[in-house]
Amino acid sequence: AMSYIIFDVIRRYLRYRDYRVKYVQNVTDIDDKIIDRANKRNISTEELAEIFTNSFKEDMKALNIEPPDVNPRATEVIPDIIEIVQGLIDRGYAYESQGSVYFRVRNVPDYGKLSHRSLDSMRSGARIEAGEEKEDPMDFVLWKASKPGEPDWDSPWGKGRPGWHMECSAMCLKFLGNTLDIHGGGQDLVFPHHENEIAQSESFTGIKPFVRYWLHNGMVQMGQEKMSKSLGNLITIKDALVKYSADAIHIFVLSSHYRSPLTYSEEILEAAERGAERLRQTVNNPASGGKATRKIDTKQYRKRFIEAMDDDFNTAQAVAALFDLAREINRYDSEGLEAVEARKTMVELGGVIGLTFKEAEALQIDIESLRQKITSINKQLMEAHLKEIPVDRLDTDAEDVLKELMATRNELRKDEKWQLADYIRSRLDEAGIAMEDTPQGTVRRRKR
Repeated sequence: AMSYIIFDVIRRYLRYRDYRVKYVQNVTDIDDKIIDRANKRNISTEELAEIFTNSFKEDMKALNIEPPDVNPRATEVIPDIIEIVQGLIDRGYAYESQGSVYFRVRNVPDYGKLSHRSLDSMRSGARIEAGEEKEDPMDFVLWKASKPGEPDWDSPWGKGRPGWHMECSAMCLKFLGNTLDIHGGGQDLVFPHHENEIAQSESFTGIKPFVRYWLHNGMVQMGQEKMSKSLGNLITIKDALVKYSADAIHIFVLSSHYRSPLTYSEEILEAAERGAERLRQTVNNPASGGKATRKIDTKQYRKRFIEAMDDDFNTAQAVAALFDLAREINRYDSEGLEAVEARKTMVELGGVIGLTFKEAEALQIDIESLRQKITSINKQLMEAHLKEIPVDRLDTDAEDVLKELMATRNELRKDEKWQLADYIRSRLDEAGIAMEDTPQGTVRRRKR
C-alpha cells in the first residue's frame, strides 16, 4: 500500500495547488509470473489478471485511494510495442535473435545515469542465460519469443510477447508523451527497470529527458528484510484493513518521508489508529457553538502544511501540522470557544493527504451483534414504559438506529435515569460501539 498511498497523496496535493495532473497507472497483465501463476491455477492469464485487477481496485477503494485518470493494460498496447521495437531495430539500438529482440545497451553512452552505475561494473556481474543469444550480457529483452502453451501475439519476428520494460515505456509514451513530468515507483525499480525504460524510450524518440523528475519511495520492511510475497512475510492490504482503519494506515505511511524505508510494526500501527481516532473525534464532535471572541488562526496551519509538502512532499511535517491543529481545536472546545472554521480547515487539509475522518464502512457495525443488544435494550425500555428503538430497520438504516439510540440515551441522562442510560451504553459497548460523553454531547466510535 505504501507506494499507492504516497503517489495518490502527491497527485492530490498537486491538484490542491492547481496543477493540471494526468495520472496514469499501468497494469502489467502479461509477464513470466502471471503465466506461471495462471498455469498453477489452471486458468487463463486473462482470468488471473482480471482477478488480481479487481482485487486491487477493491483494496484501493477501501484505502480511499482515488482511481487513476488512465489505467491501461499492457495487452492493450501490443501494436504500439511492436512499433517501438521495430523503430529501435531501424535505429540500430536493437537486434533480433532467434525470434526475440534485444536492446543494445552499449549503444547508449549514458546508460546507468539514473542508478549511478558504470556499464563496466554492471557488466562484470551480468551473464547470459541458457537459450539466450545476446551480443552482450547487459542487453535486455524487448520482445520475447513465445514458448509452447504461452500467450503470444504475431510480430515481424514471429509469435511472442513484450518484455516487461518495454510494456511500461509503450504505455508511458502513448498516454503521457515523449517527456513525463514525474515517474514514480519503489526504490527496487531504479535498476534495472527504470534504467531500461530511460534507455529504450530516449533511443526511440530521440528526445531527452524521458522523465524530468524521478520519485522513488522506500520499501516496507519486516524487521531488516524487505516485505515481499517471495520471502513469506507479506501482510496484504486486506489483512491490514481487518485490524486498522484506512486513516490509520495513511498516518502510518505518511509519518515518514516517502524516500525512507518503513518498518512494519503492530505497535506503531496501533499508535497510528489512536491518532486517527483523535482526529476523527476532533472533526466529528458537535461544534461547541461557543463564543466567537477569539478564533483559531487557521492560516498558520495551512501555511505549515503547504511549506512541508512543498519541501519534497514532507508528509511527516504535514501530518504534524494537522495534529497540532486538532490539539488547538480541542483546547478551544474545552474553553467553550468557537472552532467551526478550524474544523473545516482540518477536513480540507486532511483530504489532501487522503484522510476521511471516518470509520471504515465495511468494519463499522456488526449488525447481528447490534440487533441482539438492541433487543435487550428494548426490553428494558418497554419495562420502563419508554419508546422502543426500531431494531427491524437495522439492515438498511443502522446509522439512523444508532442516532436514535444516542438521542434516547441523552434524554434518559437529562431525566437523571442513569441506570437505563448506563444500560444502553454497556450493551452497545458489548456490540463494539463505545459512547463517550463530552461537554458538547455524546459521540460514538467503534471499539478496537
